[in-house]
This record gives sequence, C-alpha cells and structure tokens, in this order.
Amino acid sequence: MSHEMLVREIGSSGVQASAIGLGTWAIGGWMWGGTDEMKSIAAIQSSIDEGISLIDTAPAYGQGVAEEIVGKAIKGRRDKVILATKCGLVWHTARGNHFFDYDGRPVHRYLGPESIRYEIEQSLKRLGTDHIDHYITHWQDQTTPIAETMDALETLKVEGKIRSIGASNVSTGDLEAYVAAGGLDAIQEEYSMVKRDIEATLLPIAAQHDVSTLSYSSLALGLLSGKIGPDRTFEGDDQRKDNPRFSRMNREKVARFMKEIAGVAEEQRATPAQIVIAWTIQQPVITFALCGARNPQQATENARAGRIRMSKTEIHTISEAATRHLTDLDA
Repeated sequence: MSHEMLVREIGSSGVQASAIGLGTWAIGGWMWGGTDEMKSIAAIQSSIDEGISLIDTAPAYGQGVAEEIVGKAIKGRRDKVILATKCGLVWHTARGNHFFDYDGRPVHRYLGPESIRYEIEQSLKRLGTDHIDHYITHWQDQTTPIAETMDALETLKVEGKIRSIGASNVSTGDLEAYVAAGGLDAIQEEYSMVKRDIEATLLPIAAQHDVSTLSYSSLALGLLSGKIGPDRTFEGDDQRKDNPRFSRMNREKVARFMKEIAGVAEEQRATPAQIVIAWTIQQPVITFALCGARNPQQATENARAGRIRMSKTEIHTISEAATRHLTDLDA
C-alpha cells in the first residue's frame, strides 16, 4: 500500500490530524495489567514514524502515568504530533460528583473553571509541552453548567494553551448544550461495528454542526481484531472474561463475519483488523479512529489501516456482512 496516511480536520479548528490516532489508555496501565514503559515509548514512536500524528491520552490513565510516558516519547518530535488530552476526572478536589476510587483515592467528575485551569497546567508539565492541540472534557459534570466550562476552554484557546475543543461521553442533551455554547470541534465516543447506537443519537447532531467524531474501541476490545476465535479462553482478571459481548456465540458470529470479509482483506493485502478500522473511518461523521497499541508491531498494524483506500463496493460488502452477523451481539 503506497497510499499516504489519511489526514482530516478536527471540526472547524484548522487542526489537521491523521485519521488513525493512537489511544494510550492501556499505556497508563489502568485496568490493563501494568505498563512497560520502554515498550510503550517504542509503540508511540513507531506510531509517529508510521504517519500517525494524533496521540490521545488523559490524566486519568494511571493518574498521570500515560501522560508522562507520552511526554517522554514525543520529546524532540513534538512538531510531528497532534496531542489530545482531557480534563474533568479529578483527584485534587472533592468538588463535583464522586465517580470511582483509584488505589483508594476518590476520583470526581468536575469541570469547574478553576479546576480546568489547574488541570491544564499539570498536563502541560507531564507532557513537556506548552500547548495541547485538542483538549477534551473526559466525562461530563452535572454540577457545572456547560456554558461555564466552555467559557474556561475558550479562554485557554485565546491564550494559545489549547488549539481545539472536544467533549467525551456525552448525552444528546450535553452535545446540544456544547453546540449552543459555541466552539465545540469534536466528540469522542465508543463506536464500532458491534456498537453503533450513536449513529441514531449523537452523529446527526454532530453532522449538523460540523463537529468531528473521534471513535474509540473500534476493534471492540479485540473482539474484531480477527485474533480472538471461538475457542479462546480468558484468564485471571482479563476484563473480557465475564463480558457478555465476548460470549462463545458472539465469537462464532464474529468468525463468520471475518470469513466474509477475507476477500476484501486479501485484495487489500491487509489484516482483518486493518479492514475493520478502515471501514470505521469511512462511516459518516466518524472522522478519526483511536486505536490502542502496546508495542511497535500493533502500532504499525493500526497505522496501515489509514493508508487503505477501499472502493464503494468493498465498503458495501463489509457493511452488509456486518449488518447480517454483528447487529444483535449485545442483545
């Protein structure tokens, strides 16, 4: 595949980034069984070498761990990176609403202006940079009006500390409030062939207001990677062990789907995972797909999905097979 990496704009911000982004949740080690720093740095650097400019992280991923690792990895390459990080999951204050405990420490959802101001400074320090290209509210806070939060973010934009604004894990009401407050460039939501509910809820609103979508979990925690067959068993504290989406019956449906798209994969000289990711970024209003990578091999495989150019017929074949085999997985 000699194609260039697909590059797209985040909303109407003028910020251009690779359609495939690197998600660093696993790199923070949070809920993913520890983190190997050297391997993680190598994964980030390979991603950049392969043409992925969008790197998405958050303070909550290991309470600063992921941001610090990203900071080390992009040292000397900052100009090649479109850096996305988040705010709103806090442990420096007890304001807002309690969300969960991490290592015995309470984490709250809070998006008050003074807290955002504190968070951005912490993130800039950990990431070793003076600006964030895309700054995202991680989870929504019912105790602070969205207009107030947006006001704080707009101020950061005027100061040059951030270049575009995003919101994650939003309801349709949240999204409408952000749009009304003005200046929202993107939403970040879970979206994959097996989880398409936002097509009916958030995406029509996003389309109407030129809001981009960064999708995460495009491979549905590996279910759609083509590497988890019906016979696989999940050990120990693997979060997929008791997940009904990973039932044997569902994995058999996925296997049948994979068989049907094998022709397209072969034609494109691509792996099934690459075809799934390439299909995802061809869906209306899905602008970017964030993919996790914990080593250089995974990073390279993800990046190549952004170089695939599928014909309308191929996209139709995949959509059709997905509708037949994957629609009722969560039922």
